Amino acid sequence: MTSKGTPAAGFASSSSLMMLVTASTTGAFLGALISRWWYLSSSKTTEREAVSFNTIFSSSSSTSRVNRATNDTTIPTHIRKEQLSRHELYFGEEGMQQLQKTRICVVGLGGVGSHTVMALARGGIGYLRIIDHDQVTLSSLNRHAVATLADVGIPKAVALQNSMRQICPDPQYLQVDPRVEMYTAETAASLLDYDEDGQLCSWDLVIDAIDDIPTKAHLIQHCLQRNIPVISCMGAGGKSDFTRLCVSDLRSAAKDPLATKLKQTLKQLLAKQHNSITTNNGSMDNYLDDMKKLTVLYNSEKPVVKLADFTASQKAQGVQHFGAVEGMRIRILPVLGTTPSIMGQALAAYALTECGGKPLAQPVTGERVGKNVRNKLFQKLEHREQGIAQHYDPQRVHSRDEPTILTLPDGKQVWIGPLQVDQDDIDYLMQVWRNRCAVTQARLGTIFHLVRWDVSQPSDLHNLVLISAGALQKYDNPSDFLRSWETIPNDVRETIELRLQAIRQVQEF
Repeated sequence: MTSKGTPAAGFASSSSLMMLVTASTTGAFLGALISRWWYLSSSKTTEREAVSFNTIFSSSSSTSRVNRATNDTTIPTHIRKEQLSRHELYFGEEGMQQLQKTRICVVGLGGVGSHTVMALARGGIGYLRIIDHDQVTLSSLNRHAVATLADVGIPKAVALQNSMRQICPDPQYLQVDPRVEMYTAETAASLLDYDEDGQLCSWDLVIDAIDDIPTKAHLIQHCLQRNIPVISCMGAGGKSDFTRLCVSDLRSAAKDPLATKLKQTLKQLLAKQHNSITTNNGSMDNYLDDMKKLTVLYNSEKPVVKLADFTASQKAQGVQHFGAVEGMRIRILPVLGTTPSIMGQALAAYALTECGGKPLAQPVTGERVGKNVRNKLFQKLEHREQGIAQHYDPQRVHSRDEPTILTLPDGKQVWIGPLQVDQDDIDYLMQVWRNRCAVTQARLGTIFHLVRWDVSQPSDLHNLVLISAGALQKYDNPSDFLRSWETIPNDVRETIELRLQAIRQVQEF
């Protein structure tokens, strides 16, 4: 028998330990294998069920895919859940429930609208009304989301409905209401105000993907009158730079000929309609600036090509004969197929995030300002911060000292220290405040300053506000910076503080 102190005993102990470690490692490895096998088996089971489910469905000329034996379009719950599993990870269960309850109307189903519709159908939207009078043409195949040669000649709304039914044939998850009809001022009420049963209906969002300016203006006017939020797509033709997409109010849309013309047309249209000056929520005068009423998606690139001209033969026959519909534009827009598809996806992204409870925190609303403007803003901010430091602590060299909090005789506190932002942050701040004064909404062309909103807190991104020189002169209090901004109207102060809170949340994330 071997004693505990002998080498043999030590070897035996080491051997036992090695066996224990080996057994533990093997057990963990086997456990991992079993877990992986179970996961793959369950996933494959779901996939096999989906494949089996799909084989009993067939695509046909009808408007949906149905079980040939029973006419049943029901999708099992777990298959639908797996379809939307990635979105559920993003939006959460509550967000997906909101999307399922969302009602969206898309007007215009061409290169932009078709991509929007398909992305919404794939994303979990519960009800879609899609409106377009036009048919699929050969020339639209370079940009349409789903149309093929076999679809040429059929209504765009029907082509999209057929494709959506191949993704989700079950109306309990996706109701599709196609309207093969032209949207006009005369048809607006029947197309937007009533459901299939003739009952008044409501919309969470209307998406405007029309390329005819008078028609766009009528649609927007109708939505403003009824307090329906609308996002409108500006021009996709003649542009190719996908890095210049912006989401903004209509007034901010720049370098877009369609947006410029739409502003004029809409203003004239509303001026003629005296009964449209107010909505259920009051004045409509701020529709150009209020993104809650009207949001626009535009590309700030200047068009790189012009409208296609008519041939000599077409001119000889009379150009009025070449319009698809009387009264609408006649000349052809050159289109790079990728541009409308990108804009269509952007519209869908806006709709999904707004309706799913994850709205865009700080959308880029316009062109970035030049380097000289950014440098001047930074220098003026630095100068102001030095002035605050010298006012409360004349012995301190603000720009080189460590941050400190001064407690004043009345108990109030002032944060003093070097700037917590650099010149690269100025561009971000301009985007956050959409290149306009937070108080007066004055736009670029005005002299701007960046100021600390709460001098008891550091000069961080979420404590800096863009303000015009006029507003600064009116509301600043150089004798007591703690009391600056007190006389700004309460509703404006609340809006500013909500924006700062949103910036803070983004920074924390």
